[in-house]
Amino acid sequence: MFTLRERLVRNVKTKATSRSAWVIPKEESSFAPPGEWTNKDSDVTPPERRTWTSFTILGFWFSDTLSMQRWEAPASIIVNGLTYKEAIICSLFGMLVIAVPMVFNGAIGSNLHIPYPIAARSSFGYHFAKFVVVVRLITALFWHAIQTFSGALAVGLCIASIWPSYNNIPNHIPESIGLTTQQMVSHLIYWLIQLPVLCVPPHKLRYFFLFKAVVVSACAIGMAAGLCHLASGSGDIWNQQPKVHGSARRWLILSYMMSSAGGWATMATNIPDFTRYMRSPKGQYWQVVFIPVITIFLCMMSILATSAGKVLYGSYIWDPTQLASKWTGSKGRTAAFFVGLSWAIGQIGTNLSANVIPAANDWTSLFPKYLNIRRGAIITTIIGGWVMQPWKIENSANQLLTFMSGLSTFLAPIAGIIACDYWLVKRRKIDVPALYRPRGIYRYAHGINWRSIVTFLVGLVPNLPGLAHAITPSLKLSANIIHLYQINYFYGFGSAIIVYFVLNLIFPHKPTLLEETVSGDIIYSHAESLQGYEEGKTESVSEEAIIDEKQF
Repeated sequence: MFTLRERLVRNVKTKATSRSAWVIPKEESSFAPPGEWTNKDSDVTPPERRTWTSFTILGFWFSDTLSMQRWEAPASIIVNGLTYKEAIICSLFGMLVIAVPMVFNGAIGSNLHIPYPIAARSSFGYHFAKFVVVVRLITALFWHAIQTFSGALAVGLCIASIWPSYNNIPNHIPESIGLTTQQMVSHLIYWLIQLPVLCVPPHKLRYFFLFKAVVVSACAIGMAAGLCHLASGSGDIWNQQPKVHGSARRWLILSYMMSSAGGWATMATNIPDFTRYMRSPKGQYWQVVFIPVITIFLCMMSILATSAGKVLYGSYIWDPTQLASKWTGSKGRTAAFFVGLSWAIGQIGTNLSANVIPAANDWTSLFPKYLNIRRGAIITTIIGGWVMQPWKIENSANQLLTFMSGLSTFLAPIAGIIACDYWLVKRRKIDVPALYRPRGIYRYAHGINWRSIVTFLVGLVPNLPGLAHAITPSLKLSANIIHLYQINYFYGFGSAIIVYFVLNLIFPHKPTLLEETVSGDIIYSHAESLQGYEEGKTESVSEEAIIDEKQF
């Protein structure tokens, strides 16, 4: 009989020396043919896991939106010559723009209950879909790194509020590394706190999202109200005049509007990863209301708190943790502690919804034999939290951050293709079991749908010179190319819909144009009828035919 310690040692040794020890048992419910691996995290979401309601979506968007990065978003707009009015306008209309693909692509998950990597196969082809999955995965890793380090700063505020001497810890880390000993300790503590939360299955997170919504909303309101009270008003930010005029001002507004939308380009692409857990398909449509309303709420709280902070401290401080670090005395430090705690919780929620769960789904689809969502989450947080050295990303000037924001130029045409394929080309009629078959109707030619490649290039390539100019401003380009990049998400998404629809109108792939949807739910209610399904089936039949004739 082995002790617990001996069992742990044997398990670690086995996992370290044998690849077969990592193999996840193939689920009997899988649609994949023999030899093609998948697992329950890639399969159609079972009915017992469809626990999300419209209130969960509300909590989800509070969780995703209420982050330190979103609090600081108005800063870049105001600092570059616009006013609080333009900051609100850019945030509002940017969110209305991104709400369109969010709802269109969210319907795929709520209707078919499949994750984004599987949904992408309908439009990109069984094998080429892996490319768009990798694009999304890279984006998630970068943003997970940034969100984690921001959370570490919040934890540092909490600790310093209790023990002020924490800020005076001697630094023993070389300056070239990019962080101090105190920041490293904060980062380790936050990462260890965050890790177990990241391992919770997505269908069990609805209460955490609601908890974060309450905590961070209360923090945002409390900061704005408290600072306005101390400053005996909300400051003079309301009297600012724009420093940019004419056409330059109009293009700058459009640019920041697209920047606001592009910040959610990742979610607009992989939103099926979350809506797959919806109990009712209709609940996800509330996103079109929730997204702009929550964004404007946080934008207003940020502007109020920062403007009042200037009255008290002499300058605009947009980082909420730096603003709270100015508070002294027992009451001030107590308030700072709760601000730090609230934003630490906020960063965990944002990391979960915007980065870790999508990345975990991506890992699962790429390596289904060895990885499930929990393992994918652990790999994501190890790579994003440590391997990518997020402190260097935070301190790497604006070029890298501009490039990361520019990744929306890659994601916009992907979101447009997926939305157009489901709504306009396939008319919401998808053979879900065939999405899991490498030689099924969604194989197209060698697993690649050439129509999506052409469309992707049309939506991407014209924006690349503008992206290069954004990263390297000294690069000389014509005004038209720069203006095109300033509306990069609108162009990428819109052009993708038009081009993909026209190509499919002229060159239709008839095997994928079905008369009705073949639901994945038959796997749960009629499991015995799966035994006779043929590999490489090129024609789909109705769900009733599958059940009655046992052709599946």
